[in-house]
Order: sequence, then C-alpha cells, then structure tokens
Amino acid sequence: MRAVHLTVRGQVQGVGFRWFVREAARRAGLAGWVRNLPDGSLELKAAGSDQAVAYLLNVVRRGPEHARVDEVSEVALDSDEGLAKPFVVLKGR
Repeated sequence: MRAVHLTVRGQVQGVGFRWFVREAARRAGLAGWVRNLPDGSLELKAAGSDQAVAYLLNVVRRGPEHARVDEVSEVALDSDEGLAKPFVVLKGR
C-alpha cells in the first residue's frame, strides 16, 4: 500500500483536471480526493497499490488536453486513513 499527497502547479484549473484525475484514479482502484486550491494549484491525496499510484503520478504529470503541468510536488503519507473510495472530487477551494 502506498499513499501520497500531491500538489500540482501550472494551468490546472478550468481545464477539467479534477475530473481527469478522478477518472484515472477510479480506473486504477485508488482511494482519495482531488480539489482546487485558492492559489490556482491543485491538491490531491491518493492511496492504493504501488503500481496504481505510479500510474496516477504519470497521468497527473501529463494532465488532460488544454492543461499545462509545470510542477508536481509529492509527499509520502503514513496511511490512507480517511481517504474516500471511490476517489472523489472535493468542491470549493
């Protein structure tokens, strides 16, 4: 089991990025959430198998069409406690 907290910077809001991440995470069977932050970045927490998390990291680094990913910061989490399954989009900023 692997759990991560990611912050994604670039042109990542208003381009369907949260939906894109949610769909990829659900395909991979991950638990977690994604949301927009007030500074224009995107934040997500995800947990699952090493292979599934690696898949999501690759997807996030690429992003959807019309997005531009400048930076992805990753911090390992100690557990997946409190992460929703299936993966969800959190509203608000």
